[in-house]
Parts: sequence; C-alpha cells; structure tokens
Amino acid sequence: MEVTEASTLCDAVLDEVERAVVADRSFLETVLLGVLARGHVLLEDVPGTGKTLTARSIATALGLSFSRVQFTPDLLPSDVTGTHVFDERDRTFEFNEGPIFANVVLADEINRAPPKTQSALLEAMEERQVTADGETRELPDPFFVIATQNPVEQEGTFSLPEAQVDRFAVKASMGYPDYDGEAELLHRRANRESRSPTVEPVLSTDRVRALQRVPETVRVDEDLLHYVLEICRATREDPRVNVGVSPRGTQRLFETARARAVVDGRAYVTPDHVKSVARPVLAHRLVLTADARVDGVRKSAVIDDVLDRIEVPTVD
Repeated sequence: MEVTEASTLCDAVLDEVERAVVADRSFLETVLLGVLARGHVLLEDVPGTGKTLTARSIATALGLSFSRVQFTPDLLPSDVTGTHVFDERDRTFEFNEGPIFANVVLADEINRAPPKTQSALLEAMEERQVTADGETRELPDPFFVIATQNPVEQEGTFSLPEAQVDRFAVKASMGYPDYDGEAELLHRRANRESRSPTVEPVLSTDRVRALQRVPETVRVDEDLLHYVLEICRATREDPRVNVGVSPRGTQRLFETARARAVVDGRAYVTPDHVKSVARPVLAHRLVLTADARVDGVRKSAVIDDVLDRIEVPTVD
C-alpha cells in the first residue's frame, strides 16, 4: 500500500467516525495515530464526553473485532485474560478466552480497578500475548487497547502504575464539545424516533494490517532522528522532572511521527510532524518532582518548553 492510498483510507475512517462521534477531528486523528503506530491509546476525561463511543466507533470503522471490559474495584485478572473451566462431559479443563482476545479492547475506566488487575494488561499490551496457568496464548493481529480513565481527582480511582502508563503510545483528552456540537447532541436526544448516526466498516482486518505497515516505509532523515533523540533526552535533564521519557517513549515518538506523516500523505517525516505528536506521546510519561506538582506545573508545558529549546533541523 502506498502512502497516498493510506492517507485516503485514514481520511475515510475519520469521516465515518465523525458521523457518530461529536469531537474535534484532531482528537480522532490522535487516536488513529496510535493504531497506525501499532500502539495503545489512553483517553482521559470526565464522564459523559463520549470516550466509550469513540472507541467503539473506531473499531467498527476499521472493521475489527471489539470487546469491552468495564473495570471495577472487584475485577480479577482472570476476568480480563480468561481462565480454565472444567468440562464435565470430557472430564477435562478447557480455556475460556477472556475479553482481551479481540482486535480492539476497550478498557473502560481502567483506573477504577486496583493495580493488580491493571497489571494484568501489561503482558498483553507489550508482548501481544497472555499467560494463564502456565500456558501462553497469542492475541489476535492487529491488537490494541483503548483505555479510558477519569481524572484522578474523581472518587474511587487509582493512579495507573508508571510502567503501565509508559506502554500507551499516545494519551488524548476529548474535552467538552463546542456549542454547535453539544446542540447536535440535544437534537439527537430530542428526536427519539429517528435513528442515531451509526458507523459502518470502512476497512477490514487485512487492510488494517496493510495500513499499519505503511509507516515503516516513511523516510526519516538522520537529522530528524537526532531531533527526536534530543527532545526525549532533554526531558530527563529538566529540573522540574523526576523521571523523564524512557527509551520506549523515544521509540514511540519516532513511530508516531511516521504515522503522522502517513495521515498527512507524506512519504517523509518533517520537524512539524515530530512537534505535532510530542505532547500526546511524551507528556503522560513524565513524572514531575514534588515541588513542580505543588507549583502546578503541567506536563504538557514541560514538553512545550523542551520543544522551544531544541534547535529544529532543516529538512530538504
């Protein structure tokens, strides 16, 4: 698949999702970038903004299998990965696959489950496999997690472990819809007799696999590669940061910048591609110092300051 064709397909997917989801297109693009970069997506916002609908609509438009896990304080790891069940007819134990065995897994309100259950996703997200009772099983291909969480200030939430947060390629926030968008929601609610907009499949499993291979063909000049490195390494030297971007985060910035180029229909990465994805890819990976948190420093502001300090290379 060529870059131009991939860009056209991405636009078609976004157009289809926009029929059902009232959200800014740049937000939907960020979610799609996570898919293209073979990563996972973390959506954080207050309840009722449409996070669950977004995940379901993306899966439908991509033509992929979808499952939803509602995370609760009493959810067990086996409820996610699956477990062996005794079959009285055959007198044997059979493995019942959990909801993790789908192309797109919505981990809804992931920070309402205790850390032990949250960690059940770590192997699946990193290795694309799960181990239950000593047996390892491969997950479907493609596989990615779209996790939603409420702000940590909400009652009944747990902070995600840093190791798990680092495994999300991008983190995005929907925000409240604008005036016209919220009015559209009211019109849909007022006219209950008419069918609400639905999403139809645009791609298929094979087409999504082909789409995910396209960023691998995008050219990244040596100067751009060092630009990515300097940005990530600068976060580790910022006095407001206790733990900077990990090497995994550096790779994710590189991969997501290539995905951004594909969405824009470019066969090469530019500095603007890197800068446009730096916030959603890097900010959630930072661990600020106690003083910075007391002073109200925002992680996104740290990334912006780093981008301002690093010299931008010239690309021919």
